[in-house]
Amino acid sequence: MASHVVLQSDLCLPLRHRSPPLPIAPRTAPSHRLRLLSLPYRRLAVRVSSSGSKNKGAEQQRGGLQTGFQRDSDGERLTVEVEQEELEGRGGSDESYEGSEWKWPPWKHLPQRYKLIGTTSLAFVICNMDKVNLSVAIIPMSHQFGWNSSTAGLVQSSFFWGYALSQLPGGWLAKLFGGRRVLEVGVLAWSLATILVPFVAGFMPGLVLSRVLVGVGEGVSPSAATDLIARSIPLQERSRAVAVVFGGLSVGSILGLLLAPPVIQNFGWESVFYFFGFLGILWCLGFEFIKDGQSLFRHEDIFGSGENLFRISNFFSASSYENYSWNDSFKELGDSLKDVPWKAFFKSEAVWAMIYAHFCGSWGHYTCLSWLPTYFSEELDLNLTEAAWVSILPSLGSILITSLAAPLADNLISNGVETTRVRKICQTIAFMSPAICMTLSSLDLGLPPWEVVAILTSGLALSSFALSGLYCTHQDISPKYASILLGITNTVGAVPGIVGVALTGNLLDSTHSWSLSLFAPSIFFYLTGTVVWLTFASSKPQNFSE
Repeated sequence: MASHVVLQSDLCLPLRHRSPPLPIAPRTAPSHRLRLLSLPYRRLAVRVSSSGSKNKGAEQQRGGLQTGFQRDSDGERLTVEVEQEELEGRGGSDESYEGSEWKWPPWKHLPQRYKLIGTTSLAFVICNMDKVNLSVAIIPMSHQFGWNSSTAGLVQSSFFWGYALSQLPGGWLAKLFGGRRVLEVGVLAWSLATILVPFVAGFMPGLVLSRVLVGVGEGVSPSAATDLIARSIPLQERSRAVAVVFGGLSVGSILGLLLAPPVIQNFGWESVFYFFGFLGILWCLGFEFIKDGQSLFRHEDIFGSGENLFRISNFFSASSYENYSWNDSFKELGDSLKDVPWKAFFKSEAVWAMIYAHFCGSWGHYTCLSWLPTYFSEELDLNLTEAAWVSILPSLGSILITSLAAPLADNLISNGVETTRVRKICQTIAFMSPAICMTLSSLDLGLPPWEVVAILTSGLALSSFALSGLYCTHQDISPKYASILLGITNTVGAVPGIVGVALTGNLLDSTHSWSLSLFAPSIFFYLTGTVVWLTFASSKPQNFSE
């Protein structure tokens, strides 16, 4: 049970009484309240709380304005929260104060896990917007700078260099510091790097480096999200939580491909990087507001002076964490790295099945994500806007399929079907569907171009069954190490983004065949991935620490 210390006083200048320092009450102690003064029309309340208590819901019912002071440790939170409420008049009573509460924002009374899942999904929307913007902008950029397909492939693949490098560090940091903090830093990093692209576009090393930094920022996001889900979502809700969060990628692809062409045509290709990067910065500001319940108004405007608020925050921070230091933090960092059972991971057949399945799925996903706009433009003779709009069809289909697959998987598990069987069924659908559809698209069947588009859209949409298959397996087998396991598999899964995207451009220059350069390698990996998954995959919980 968490403790609450409430220091309550009226706003008056000057205060007539200065209380001595109050120690933080122990966990078993009841709530305490100290009232210093009482004015009839306004009251200031300072509340210190540690989350995770049974009274947490009651604390959230009270509206307030928090200071910026907060510390999380092993799922617990300490905040210094400042409330200000107007009473009905000078004759207002305590009873009227207790019954009043803030009605904004509308998501205030939602359970904390829903807020986290919603904001994380929104981050993934922006994530893929910043990923696909180059898929559209690469066409006018290639014309301006005279790039061939190989050079364009190099530029697009550079994102995945950083994406691959940040997977394991992202999983490790998410386990140590929590997914929320890692996600926030990642969004800020990739947003600033996206804004940097137009400034260095004419200098190839600088352009490649900027896209590497975008990849580094986005690379920590899957592990951060997996950590959030593993810690806060029960098994019966996990498929839907994963679907909502990672489904944001499909929404981001749709919005990115819809918004990028008109922005580019009206304001130039540079503008799309400024606009999309700015959205990420806005998300960071909004995430702070939602996460901490902080006011968007300045403290000085409300309380007359921010000095007293600063002193209150410092008082509680000093008294609560006087023994905490950065040396302790780095010591925890080193100890946590040693505690990770790396050898046990790589002795598990289930982990190797996840690694290879992630590689296979990523090959088809990343190559299509990067090259479909160009493929539709050349094969269907569409302009920039039309090619981008056609490219959103697989993502639209993915949203529909995900909304059906996730509840289906959760219901099967709730009704007693073995979790491993459910994951195998879902992942098999995710692999075999695009393999069959790509095969039909590659054959010379005399199909009209729009029928080829419909076939490809169907196959790629059905591949979103992986969100109820592979992407749930990390949490299934080890919630404790889920973020690190996803970091391992996603590191290998990022390799197709580096090799596959660039290789597709080279094969296209040499063969001039989309079937051989884009579809044939993906078909191979989908088929072999299915065999490995059905043979070795498992969702049985494993204790890697033993």
